[in-house]
Amino acid sequence: MAEITLEQLTKVYGDGTRAVSDLGLEIEDGEFVVLVGPSGCGKTSALRMVAGLEPISSGRVLIDGEIVNKLPPKDRDIAMIFQNYALYPHMSAFDNMAFGLKLRGMKRERRGDRVRSTATTLGLAEVLPKKPRTLSGGQRQRVAMGRAIVREPKAFLMDEPLSNLDAKLRVEMRAEIARLQRELGVTTIYVTHDQVEAMTLGDRVAIMRDGVLQQVAKPQELYDRPRNLFVAEFIGSPAMNLVGADLARSNGGLVAKFGETTLPVGEGVLSSRPGLPRFEGRRLILGVRPEDIEDARFGSGEPLSATVDIREDMGAEVFVHFDPGAKMIAGEDVKAAVGEDAAEVKGSAWVARLDRDTAASEGERIELAIDTDRLHFFDPESGDAIY
Repeated sequence: MAEITLEQLTKVYGDGTRAVSDLGLEIEDGEFVVLVGPSGCGKTSALRMVAGLEPISSGRVLIDGEIVNKLPPKDRDIAMIFQNYALYPHMSAFDNMAFGLKLRGMKRERRGDRVRSTATTLGLAEVLPKKPRTLSGGQRQRVAMGRAIVREPKAFLMDEPLSNLDAKLRVEMRAEIARLQRELGVTTIYVTHDQVEAMTLGDRVAIMRDGVLQQVAKPQELYDRPRNLFVAEFIGSPAMNLVGADLARSNGGLVAKFGETTLPVGEGVLSSRPGLPRFEGRRLILGVRPEDIEDARFGSGEPLSATVDIREDMGAEVFVHFDPGAKMIAGEDVKAAVGEDAAEVKGSAWVARLDRDTAASEGERIELAIDTDRLHFFDPESGDAIY
């Protein structure tokens, strides 16, 4: 077991590309921390510096209080699991799992016992004699995990280990990884670009953008209290709806106005965002999550009338796209979070996540209800959330 501390960790490549900038993160003994962000955000570079596979430009990596910047990977007592499995094709599953123990000089009988015990835990007992090419993707990933587990390292480092699996198998393996990490209690850093993986696996989630840590918190806190526009858009699927809104006073209270819609800002919102009144008389960015909009027939809230543009039947729920009647927000923060193409789509529509029994039809009007106790507000200049 180990605590891992990153102090102002920085990586600058020879061509001047700054992949990671002053990353500071403390990972507790036995904690499962996920690094997440879009491609090129620096998460894998950070992981490889912890593993010793990438030279550190500046800053420090400490494992159990010991600075390991100069230690080679084999001396850090950590195990890395890659997305491409990295199995030896000429070896059986058993030999792949036992290889690290053999290098350490562990006796044949003891390493055999450890491999078989781990294989039973992972459901691999029947495939131990087989070569990797005869195994399914899920079995190969389990063998790769087993190879790490048998070593009993201080920490696991996982670099997008599920990205090569199909959707159904990813869900199964996600649950498998969560169960194993809980049972083993091994400190784990897990890298992914998939926010669903991040939210379901991590004790805490660290969100990165352009090499800079944006926010690190428990999954629910990231969802409820995103620090800025980027985090708000990156966490949640479909992404948060954004619109420019004017904050004004009406009948003794604050309201947010956009297009033909006026939403009251309740006391609950004001008590959790005491900085909001200083924006009175100014334009700010209003955020509403799709799941906080309901068909008015099934939910209560402030009314919003809209024409359905697109209806997406998802089985358990329905996604409805509509124009809220005001200018969308599709700046650099949004594009960085959801991608250029998706940002252009967001520029024309909001999304509501409705009950599957909704009668919403494309081209027809629908009465919606917005939960105003869950409104989000952002400073249009800095992009920071207003709290």
